[in-house]
Amino acid sequence: MGASLPFSTLLANAGACEQQDAGDTMVDLAKELGSDEMIRLSQIFVQQPRNTPNSIAVPYCQKAPQNAELDGLFQCQFAGANQQKFIGGFDLGAAGTIPFGLNAPLNPLGSCPANPDGPIADGTQLVDQVQSPGAGNAPNAPNAPAPAPPAETNVPEPDETATDETATATTVAPPAQTNAPAGGGGGNGGFALANGQAAQRLNAKFATLNANSPCTAGENACIGAAFAQCVGGQFVAVSCPPTTICAALPLVNSPGTSITCASLADAEDRIARTGATGGLAGNGAAGGNNEEDDSTPAPTPTVAAGAGQTAAPNAPAPTANAPAAGAGGFKVANGQAAQALNKKFEGLSAASPCQAGENACVDGGFAQCVGGSFVVTQCAGDLTCAALPLVNSPGTSITCTTEADALARIQASGATGGITG
Repeated sequence: MGASLPFSTLLANAGACEQQDAGDTMVDLAKELGSDEMIRLSQIFVQQPRNTPNSIAVPYCQKAPQNAELDGLFQCQFAGANQQKFIGGFDLGAAGTIPFGLNAPLNPLGSCPANPDGPIADGTQLVDQVQSPGAGNAPNAPNAPAPAPPAETNVPEPDETATDETATATTVAPPAQTNAPAGGGGGNGGFALANGQAAQRLNAKFATLNANSPCTAGENACIGAAFAQCVGGQFVAVSCPPTTICAALPLVNSPGTSITCASLADAEDRIARTGATGGLAGNGAAGGNNEEDDSTPAPTPTVAAGAGQTAAPNAPAPTANAPAAGAGGFKVANGQAAQALNKKFEGLSAASPCQAGENACVDGGFAQCVGGSFVVTQCAGDLTCAALPLVNSPGTSITCTTEADALARIQASGATGGITG
């Protein structure tokens, strides 16, 4: 199970079954960890509505899941979508517009087992609204339409991209840790405020960059809302998961910053906690008081925060002081998933086989699979690559951080046994 972006399966251009496939991988890991909570969260994940930029419904997967725990589960639709029209130009009743195993349109349209009353509000997260995955409302439930053999159809799957689905919402972001200037108020050895201000300067600088901006090999940055790494003198961008943006964030237990995907609210909160004022980019002047080029790690890039890292990601690089998880109850599962990944990473080398887009830690460096081989970017200074638990949503992130910070974040999730469990 390599690091990947399960939440990318919620994008509009993902294949019809990619979300379910990612859910299967998440359940596989949950079984390895013996985590019923992670299974519950996986069941809710496969029912999360997918993005629909053109406000029409998203086709349903037309195959059975690999794990029985996902039988009868399918995604809800967003309320703003036209439930009579589906991506691909199909009208309700056509192949792919009725969930697998059912022989009639849903009633009400846009509903799912976890939310049987209908579609959910646009832009919201199902995991924030329900506790039960609603397995009792699955197709085999007494009140559901009788299952019928699915029609053999080829549901259009727009421009699928090969991803190595991981068991957790593991987000990616190659290392891009920077050294914050000395000084600054706040606790944590006096570096908290300096870290926050350094993150603001980076975010102000990133606002001036585009895909054609000159860069140095190994440099990491944010281009628009995407995480970008400099390869061959050009930025290569990796989209952040839905509802998240790329941003520079302050480290918690050591001087420096990380570049990661997080929700805007989480990024602003983490910066505000350091004592820095002025929001994400400080005074907002691009490059404002940017006396140093914080985006180019020297000697090498480091902190790769996972995309989605909220406190990491959507896949966070959760902070030790992050608020306790709410109704989701996924903190311990996230910590255990991070431990399982770190244990796996111990057995990898640059020569280990990998799949395009897979991310991992190899010999302490952040590694990305390119052309079937891992390309390793060493973390800066005394940082090391590690999988960390997300804070505000199910999943993990892969990033460069200190061993002490990684241990603190995993312990804060409630998982025991150290970095590798």
